[in-house]
Amino acid sequence: MSSDRKQQGRGREYRSVTRVTGPLIAVSGVEGAAYGEVVEVTVPSGERRTGRVLESREDTAIVQVFGGTEAVDTVRTSVRFTGETMKIGVTEALLGRILDGTGEPIDGGPLLIPDAMRDISGNPINPSARDFPRDSIETGISAIDGMNTLVRGQKLPIFSGSGLPHARLAAQIARQARVRGEAESFSVVFAAMGITYEEADFFIRNFRETGALEQAVVFVNRADDPVIERLITPQVALTVAEYLAFDLGYHVLVILTDMTNYCEALREVAAAREEVPGRRGYPGYMYTDLAGIYERAGRIKGREGSITQIPILTIPNDDITHPVPDLTGYITEGQIVFSRDLHRKGIYPPIDLLPSLSRLMQGGIGEGRTREDHAAVKDQLYAAYARGRRLRNLVAVVGEESLGDIDRLYLVFADRFEREFLRQAENERRSFEETLDAAWRLLSMLPESELVRIEPSLIERYYPRRTEG
Repeated sequence: MSSDRKQQGRGREYRSVTRVTGPLIAVSGVEGAAYGEVVEVTVPSGERRTGRVLESREDTAIVQVFGGTEAVDTVRTSVRFTGETMKIGVTEALLGRILDGTGEPIDGGPLLIPDAMRDISGNPINPSARDFPRDSIETGISAIDGMNTLVRGQKLPIFSGSGLPHARLAAQIARQARVRGEAESFSVVFAAMGITYEEADFFIRNFRETGALEQAVVFVNRADDPVIERLITPQVALTVAEYLAFDLGYHVLVILTDMTNYCEALREVAAAREEVPGRRGYPGYMYTDLAGIYERAGRIKGREGSITQIPILTIPNDDITHPVPDLTGYITEGQIVFSRDLHRKGIYPPIDLLPSLSRLMQGGIGEGRTREDHAAVKDQLYAAYARGRRLRNLVAVVGEESLGDIDRLYLVFADRFEREFLRQAENERRSFEETLDAAWRLLSMLPESELVRIEPSLIERYYPRRTEG
């Protein structure tokens, strides 16, 4: 198709809506409509809504309408193709603001004057320009900082379940996270998708009362907002994060909750398009779609800033083989897994350390970053806790009387580890040093001969029995 013909479909108005299906409309007689092109939909009442071209085939364009398709008919509705892609205005003044899922302010604050307009699809980072994720972000939570350290430029999802306190943990990370020594260049972009009014009120109130809002940009897409808006919320949020990171030099932590709601919206739109479903009804391109979101995290050589992602997923029926966590696990660098058993015990945050993993942790810890003993202490804690967990299962079969003295010690260690290390108050922030000191206090329960994963020089320096002696 020539460029002249492509332009014919742009900047022109059509009254040829032939079908309305869920959040989608089909417009016939359109030539040259581009994927992602912004359209203006005017309903019979005169109300104008924004839409975006989802598909263009032959002379028909499939348009997703933000704001819903209520009152859209096939006779009096007009659709104008603008020839532009969807953009958002970016500025440092976004820090401290609360916006809806499309980037419109909902906090009653002053009008935002953008410094630049950016396409919400972003620009893919050339792999050769990527810098390896290094250095850490301190979340203030021992189960993450001590055992699954978050590294700048990493994407580390949280796998939760229905009824578990992932919202509380997300809010705690958002207000506690910091970059050591560079607090002035750290910010949080928080994007909530498909949440209830109660959850939205919790997040907004929490941000405001704790002062965390000053260095954060908050996007809120509620459950009763048009489902189609949910699909652009992470794109809008990440576009703002890219501006803060790569234009202004901020280290940006992006928290996306709940990605399961995003995938449900993706499935609903795919059903409206009458696409052939994949696993459990999700579209076959969901892996590509999720990768397009997650791979916007990272560092760029020669740039000061970084984007780190914590996507939060509610796993349906606690099935970790479900397509959403399964595909997410292929793309991201590890996972933090919630435990329903720990939650029943009253342990917060209920992070199950055995299946949890941060694959890039080694690049962000150690001397000059956290502390020289970090890696060894983490390995020893993990081994001791895993042994205690195995012995619990054995005791359920043969009884505690059959265990030796050392095995009984590991049983006690596992209980104390959950109560004293994993358990943490919502308003309690622990530094890396406080987390590692707490780990050494627990390890002092064990004889020195059991600390086989720690070098003698570190035992000499940090082992409480040695230092107190």
